[in-house]
Amino acid sequence: MDVVMPKMGESVSEGTIIKWHKKPGDLVKRDEIIFEISTDKVDTEIPSPADGILSEIKVNEGDTVEVGTVVAVISSGDAPVQKESKAAEVPSSIQEKEEKIPEEKVEQETSKSETAPAAKPDTSGGNLIEIAMPKMGESVMEGTIIKWHKKVGEPVKKDETIFEISTDKVDTEVPSPASGVLAEILVAEQETVEVGTIVAKISSGEAAAPTQAEKEINQQAAEEKPAPPSEPQEATASMHDNFSNASASNLKQEVKSEGTGFLSPLVLNIAQKENVSLDELRTIKGTGLEGRITKKDILSFIENRGKQKSEPVKETRKETSVKDQPAFQIPAQQQPSYSSGDVEKIPMDNIRQKIMQHMINSRDTSVHVSAMLEVDMGKIYNFIQAKKDEYLKKENLKLTYMPFIANAVVKALKEYPLVNSTIEGSTILKKKFINLGIAVAIEPTGLIVPNIKNADEKNIIGLAKAINDLASRTRAKKISPDDITNGTFTITNYGVFGTVLGTPIINQPEVAILGVGTVVKRPVVIEANGVDTIAIKPVMTLVLTHDHRLIDGMLGGRFLKFIKDTLENFDPASI
Repeated sequence: MDVVMPKMGESVSEGTIIKWHKKPGDLVKRDEIIFEISTDKVDTEIPSPADGILSEIKVNEGDTVEVGTVVAVISSGDAPVQKESKAAEVPSSIQEKEEKIPEEKVEQETSKSETAPAAKPDTSGGNLIEIAMPKMGESVMEGTIIKWHKKVGEPVKKDETIFEISTDKVDTEVPSPASGVLAEILVAEQETVEVGTIVAKISSGEAAAPTQAEKEINQQAAEEKPAPPSEPQEATASMHDNFSNASASNLKQEVKSEGTGFLSPLVLNIAQKENVSLDELRTIKGTGLEGRITKKDILSFIENRGKQKSEPVKETRKETSVKDQPAFQIPAQQQPSYSSGDVEKIPMDNIRQKIMQHMINSRDTSVHVSAMLEVDMGKIYNFIQAKKDEYLKKENLKLTYMPFIANAVVKALKEYPLVNSTIEGSTILKKKFINLGIAVAIEPTGLIVPNIKNADEKNIIGLAKAINDLASRTRAKKISPDDITNGTFTITNYGVFGTVLGTPIINQPEVAILGVGTVVKRPVVIEANGVDTIAIKPVMTLVLTHDHRLIDGMLGGRFLKFIKDTLENFDPASI
């Protein structure tokens, strides 16, 4: 029986084998975990589709293949299949492979970094296992190493945590894919690299750290590497005055020829955008592994460069004589200055940076318009007060306002389906399903929006259970990427923190989002028997932010009014 790379979500076209739990010849049972994969949607374990023997592994750990590719074969026979083993090969074949592999790896590693030693076979007799920066969710393109739990030369056990990473989706610990020795660390703490970048290597052999002879060879190779020219020729300098004058494919070659050392794609992109020349890059002191320039280093350089450029202007003003000054002058705008004791500089973590980027993208994509109205929550308030103990005992469910609001939103989306749409270019995609997103805050500064799939198929109690489940799994970091994709409309409840009013930003690629304020008791004017009177009512503010490219004021106002009417005319019998 063929075992194929499964499709783990919408638009998933490929997956990466990150770990095999079985070896060729091992017995496997149906639904027993045989390997783990990573896609742009989810990292997950894959069970065996049948009982039998794992007769062949076609895709190695770390390899990426298309969905539907056969990755292994399970035999239903009883006799174990002979295991494939490198140890069974004759020594000469091993030697031939070891002589060929370093040459291929040297070419690959040279393109990544001049400072990294050429790849070579593990002389301890084990295999070098490369550990890549994992992809932890949809749209995640990079990750930051925030802590190494192991040092080079230290033994590691399979599934033991070796480092921690931070992405815009999650901060998580990354386990070792195998037992062995941490042979090499390629990415230092606080350095940000793209998904798939090799961050470390593990030797699966029994030997510990590299031998003294290997250290001397590496040191000798580093000493023999030619130093960068101290005074590059004028013609060469003029060719590389600015990154924007060269194509991205040629930049890496220029960097190598100039002796600048390894520059990550992220650093190169920032240099291009900010017009940082190669001469300027040489002046940056890298704080990364082996002196590499990190994202933090180049951003700090750009910030300081801006301050330095303003200094000559100040000096020129000082040299200007009083006679040359006009009678009236507009004071130059001065940057505020602070002493070190007055300001605490806090580096923005990776999650906050990504949220910032997503919010800017939404602002620059949608034409945001917000509409607000107040809702009398009296009937729902009275129902919750009367039934909360009953539902807590019967359903183990704490009643809140959110499932009632979610139910009203679902009904409004059915009434006005254009709000349940997305925009692709000049085409409107009106969704026939309702996946209701509920924004969940994650400590300390995170925010994620899991979806209630097919929310239109649930009643108020079903929505209440779904909301509680999503919130608890999100905070426990147990949701899957499928839970946070393909949403059609989002509700954000900032009222849970006591906020009365807010103007939320649309969750792309949706076209509207509903902000829910806290319920407060306030005096309102009501009409009783034709007479206006003042009464105390529990009032809630709802704010609908919609994309004016598709939803104009009329549609947005009707949609919001429909939600208000549904909540104010709540019928307890409907639950």
